[in-house]
Amino acid sequence: MNALVAYQRAATGAGIGIAVIDTGIDLQSEEFGNRLSTASADVGGNGTIDDVDGHGTAVAFTAAGRRNGTGTHGVAFDATVIALRSDRPGTCTGEPDANGDDTCRFDSDALARGIDTARTAGARVINLSLGSTSMPQSVQQALSRATQAGIVVILSAGNDGAADPDGFAAVADDASVSRNQVIIAGWVDHTDRIDDDANRAGSNPTHYLAAVGTRVAAPDQNGTVQLWSGSSFAAPQIAGAVALLAQAFPNLTGAQIVDLLLTTARDVGQTGTDSVYGRGVLDLTRAFQPVGTTSIAGTRLATSGTAALSAPMGDAAIAPMGAVILDGYGRAFAAELAQTIQRTGPLRPLGGTLLSSGRHVGFAAGATAVSLTLSPTRPGGVATERLNLSQRDAVTARALAGTVTQRLGRTLSFGIGLSQGSAGLSAQLAGSAEPAFMIASADGLGFEGGARSSTAVRQQWDAVGLTMAVENGRVLSRRDAYLPAIAGWQRSGFDRVSLGLDRAFGPVTARFTGSRLIEDATVLGARFDPSFGGASATSWFLDAGARLTAGAWTFGGTMRSGWTRASLHGGLGGGGLLRTSAYSADVGRTGLFGGDSIGLRIAQPLRVSAGGIDLALPTFYDYAGSAVTAWTPQRMTLAPSGREVDIEARYSRPFAGGDLQANLYWRRDPGNIAALPDDQGIALRYALVF
Repeated sequence: MNALVAYQRAATGAGIGIAVIDTGIDLQSEEFGNRLSTASADVGGNGTIDDVDGHGTAVAFTAAGRRNGTGTHGVAFDATVIALRSDRPGTCTGEPDANGDDTCRFDSDALARGIDTARTAGARVINLSLGSTSMPQSVQQALSRATQAGIVVILSAGNDGAADPDGFAAVADDASVSRNQVIIAGWVDHTDRIDDDANRAGSNPTHYLAAVGTRVAAPDQNGTVQLWSGSSFAAPQIAGAVALLAQAFPNLTGAQIVDLLLTTARDVGQTGTDSVYGRGVLDLTRAFQPVGTTSIAGTRLATSGTAALSAPMGDAAIAPMGAVILDGYGRAFAAELAQTIQRTGPLRPLGGTLLSSGRHVGFAAGATAVSLTLSPTRPGGVATERLNLSQRDAVTARALAGTVTQRLGRTLSFGIGLSQGSAGLSAQLAGSAEPAFMIASADGLGFEGGARSSTAVRQQWDAVGLTMAVENGRVLSRRDAYLPAIAGWQRSGFDRVSLGLDRAFGPVTARFTGSRLIEDATVLGARFDPSFGGASATSWFLDAGARLTAGAWTFGGTMRSGWTRASLHGGLGGGGLLRTSAYSADVGRTGLFGGDSIGLRIAQPLRVSAGGIDLALPTFYDYAGSAVTAWTPQRMTLAPSGREVDIEARYSRPFAGGDLQANLYWRRDPGNIAALPDDQGIALRYALVF
């Protein structure tokens, strides 16, 4: 049964009525105390509810016997017992007949009165550990009135070793009577094996549920503990489970409780519903876990997770974020949302760069320059790609891949880019070139993806230049932070506009750029589940950089400061401000040994330095009003403890008519995750132009 989880949730059956229509109850027993309902009655004409057989007492104890720290106890040990004695007077002798069967007999009118009495007494579940070849019409009518009132009814399957349950239980499959609120109880031993004497689920096992019915310890009419076996003692365990669920989740209807128990049954025998075990074996651990689609209380959107953080957030230590979630049955559960937040692992940066097989081509005609990268697709075909420029290319070529530039006079120029960012296009218009390091960079936006198109215009006044650029592109977010190759990517858009000012002071060129980045569905590349609040963000960046050229030597550095206003909407809602930063510094020389070049750079990629997102999470839920009654402000701090720092050395030289380039790098805290080991790599490339 696995009831421990239910008890840990303080489910005891308190306040829930369990009607036991049987041979009565031992009035001298201390197992029920003041939990024996005053509505208990003799409906069979015996003049008392005092049990003379023991069967009724044992069944009632199995469902709701007290827990006093010694011996065994009932499933719902705080539930109220409505004992309805219904045996025909004089038939219960307390001794089995010659065949070993109980001698008690039950008249249909008495059973019908018992069901009606249970209904009017407010029972949530009725236990009928009885059997017969059929159910009389009067009993069916009473049972129909009970199910119409939302009461769950548990019927025992029988103990004849038959392929089908007793005919008395067949009413469970009649929806006009049962209204899907009747369970047929079969019995298994403590290893989930069905007993040889147990009636099987048969040809229609939809409502058949098994529970332990072998050697169940319970007191008889004299208070002596006996070991009982049969479906009569599996049924009250299921009835007790109904009481636990009804108390713990008062929103559940009788039909929902039945469906929940059947859905969460432990599958044994053949996979799925079968003719032996029916739906399976009662499992309260599963029944007390969220089932079906879950959502954060107060929202209507399903949730399968909450957030996948991006590299600038790294190993941000998310403080506990307790909230109430609802499962597919509308049941409230406490959930720790911080445990569901994924962290994006660091990229392996060499792969995409080294696998590029594109070829750079360009031409100029008067005031117009065109630059493209062509890569082979299938025989005879080409496709345009983003260009990865080597240092030599950056020095000798004024054009970037996928760009068209046009001079509109001596001081004004204009350019458009295809699959190229506005930063590269602006650099092309300015005639500047940056060393081509493969790893160490500080100009990224913190997420995977890239530009679709860009446009820039530049005005030059002697040594001063002003460039305005716009671009749009896409953000790639991993569907699974750890298995992106399998789970694939989610795509969303971004737009960026920038305004840059640069000036040459002799051998020094300084530049300042301000930019605004708008993300449609992410926050610096982080994606949030819709029920948590679909994300959008606006970021402002201020960049400063300078480069000194002193003969064959170059020295450069950049700094970036950023402010991101995040907004969550459509779910819980919320927002906050993030501070970000990045920097780089490099030194390089050409002509150390002939036509070669060498360089060294240290860089910190974009990283959240402070800030987070403020949320109001549901922390109390009222079943009576089906509404959240308390919201608690909580903050999701997104500054990581790790700080990625990249150091990269590069060397290139002409060789055998081509260009040979070597890069060696070391990354500390890759992806801004302090717990990860340092990442090192080396790359060799040889490009031959022909």
